[in-house]
Amino acid sequence: MTLPIIHHPGYSCEWPERHPFPMAKFRALRERLSTLGFDALDEVRWMTPRPASSKALLRTHTADYLQRFYLGEIATTRRTPSGFPWSPALVERTLLEVGGTLATVQTALETGLALNSAGGTHHAYADRASGYCLLNDLAVAAHDLLAEHRLERILIVDCDVHQGDGTAWIFRHEPRVFTFSIHGEANFPFEKVQSDRDVALSRGTGDDAYLRCLARELDPILSDFRPQFVLFDAGADVHAGDRLGHFSLSTEGLFRRDRFVLARCRDLGIPVAAVIGGGYDRDLKALADRHAQLFLAALTLNPESSRSGEGSAAN
Repeated sequence: MTLPIIHHPGYSCEWPERHPFPMAKFRALRERLSTLGFDALDEVRWMTPRPASSKALLRTHTADYLQRFYLGEIATTRRTPSGFPWSPALVERTLLEVGGTLATVQTALETGLALNSAGGTHHAYADRASGYCLLNDLAVAAHDLLAEHRLERILIVDCDVHQGDGTAWIFRHEPRVFTFSIHGEANFPFEKVQSDRDVALSRGTGDDAYLRCLARELDPILSDFRPQFVLFDAGADVHAGDRLGHFSLSTEGLFRRDRFVLARCRDLGIPVAAVIGGGYDRDLKALADRHAQLFLAALTLNPESSRSGEGSAAN
């Protein structure tokens, strides 16, 4: 089995040193995967995405918002509601990130599983940015599956610690897309948007409670909705060390969560495109290791891999 990983060096752009969003984490993740031996594995296929096209973006975002996004007119202060300082470099890397998720989806349709080393910008709405999210890559990808591939049942499994409010709003009247979010109850966004299924967990939730809840909720959705494709947001901000998460999952818990979701879909023959989602530790090595659990979990699904059956690998 081939494991495609979509990555672009441009995912990390020039960034203010003290900005709370860890823009360099995408570069750090690529380096961590190299350290873990991914470059030497025959089954891993590295792929470079192209920027998302306006045609793809317009299925999700309004023309007016996209124009303002391209030109830096989102806010007169040159700071978007996403919390990002606008720049041409930010536009370029955002288009690459969305293009990466589109490439991940296309590849997963061919191979059954593909991973993006970025993505998960689930707070962006059709006409505005929010919460470190400028364009909603998950929504753009789901619309692409509906329009270009004529799929009728798409499931978005959002395991980021923050509810995917933008995604929920965009698909609130679209029965072909099922939005499932398991997130922190007392966390951003503090005014939630109703998903098709929301599960809000209390602060301090740890491995066992989280994983039991995920299994209890996901299995009936898979059985009842019968998705033809799954978009999986594997946010690492549920980790105990994340400064914005307020959950208590361990690195092993992240690995178990990601492997559970991927294995369930594999066993049912459902293609999966996974993105890394949120993660906000200032320690980039620790953060990269948490995001790497998704990729390690995916490797274990390949019976021919030298890492098949192995667990997580921490710094």
